[in-house]
Amino acid sequence: MLTELGPAQASPIERDGFRASRLPAEILAMAPQVAPRPSAVVVPLYDRDGEAWVILTRRGMAMRAHAGEVSFPGGRVEAGDVDLVHTALREAEEEVGLDPAAIEIVGELDHLATITSGSFIVPWVGVLAHPPSVKPCSPEVDAVLEVPLSELLSPGVFHEELWDFGTVSRPLVFFDLVGDTVWGATASMLRQLLGFLTGTVARGESGHD
Repeated sequence: MLTELGPAQASPIERDGFRASRLPAEILAMAPQVAPRPSAVVVPLYDRDGEAWVILTRRGMAMRAHAGEVSFPGGRVEAGDVDLVHTALREAEEEVGLDPAAIEIVGELDHLATITSGSFIVPWVGVLAHPPSVKPCSPEVDAVLEVPLSELLSPGVFHEELWDFGTVSRPLVFFDLVGDTVWGATASMLRQLLGFLTGTVARGESGHD
């Protein structure tokens, strides 16, 4: 289990070593009895002045699920989506104006399930050659957050708490940013990403505890 993410080594961005793994048995047992709704997000990374940055969003307060939470650009599969990469890139363009042609997909992180919304999320890691011009383009997004990885790796930003879900206890991870807290599935994705980039998580290991 990761308790610290190590020193800030925010660049260069690595382009391989990302993989998916199965969900923990405890989470599968907690999942809704109906089939989860497939979703996909993109984890957009880019270099600015020699440092790696990531794009996050703050969800709209009027959203039925996860209102006001910090997440990656993305959403549910829609009719006409060729695959889950297409889903993630289409949603990112609709939500924050990211040009799909400007994003190079370099891999994927562990797939995650959300209990409250019953979604199954596939995170795709994407690299942009240049800092993008992004802004909220949909009522689903209240704000776009561009965060340097060095901030996420700063002492005191990351912490972990043990939460009870019925008869099952699971650790939840948090990143306390200035003005925002990233937690839940998005924080788990960030932790795994940062673990890969800093060498805290070895190649081929799952980001789960």
